[in-house]
Amino acid sequence: MSVRVVVADDQELVRSGFSMILEAQPDIEVVAEAGDGAEAVAAVERYAPDVLLLDIRMPVMDGLDAARRVCARSACKVVMLTTFDLDEYVYEALYAGASGFLLKDVRRDDLVHAVRVVAAGDSLLAPAVTRRLVADIVRRRREEAAADVTPQRLEVLTAREVETLRLLARGLSNSEIATTLFVSEHTVKTHVSNVLGKLGLRDRVQAVICAYETGLVAPGSP
Repeated sequence: MSVRVVVADDQELVRSGFSMILEAQPDIEVVAEAGDGAEAVAAVERYAPDVLLLDIRMPVMDGLDAARRVCARSACKVVMLTTFDLDEYVYEALYAGASGFLLKDVRRDDLVHAVRVVAAGDSLLAPAVTRRLVADIVRRRREEAAADVTPQRLEVLTAREVETLRLLARGLSNSEIATTLFVSEHTVKTHVSNVLGKLGLRDRVQAVICAYETGLVAPGSP
C-alpha cells in the first residue's frame, strides 16, 4: 500500500519539486498539493493522507495553525518545512503535534526517507538539529514557567518503560534500543506504545519533550 502524501507550500516551484521527487517513488503517492494553510487543512480532511509536508510560513493560515488543526482532527503525520533550522515556529509546531521538520534544501534521498519514516509511525529525531530544538524547547518553557509537568508524571511507567523513554530521548531507534536493553525489537515497540499511551502522548517527538521536561534527561547529556 502506498504512503499517501499532501504537499503544502506557497512557493509553487518548491511544492511541485517535492511532489515530483515523491511521485517518482513506487511506494509514495502525492494525493494533493496546497498553496496555503487553509488549503492544506481542507486537503487533509478530503483525502485523509498519511503524511502532510507543511510549510511553516504561508498566507491565509500559517503552517503552525494548520498543524494544530490537522493534528487535533486526524491521524495524519505532519512534517514541517522551513528555510531556517532554528525557526522559532518549529518549537510551537512540535508542541502542536508535528512529528518533525525538514529544511527546504533537504536532499532528495532524505526527503523520501523522512516521509517513509514518519508514515511508519516514527519521528524525525536523528538529526542533531532536531535534538538541539528539543533541548531549546525545554529551556524556553522552563524560563517562561509555562510547563506544568512534574517527575511524578512518570510514576505510571514501569522501570523498563522509563529506561525506554530515556533512550528515546537520546535519539536511539527501536533497533538500537533493543540492542542496548538486550530485548527484541518487537518488545521495544510494545514499550514505546505503552509509554505513549500511559503519558497521553501523540508520538516519539512528544515523548522526547516529556523526558526533558520531567528531568529524566538533561540537555547535553550523552
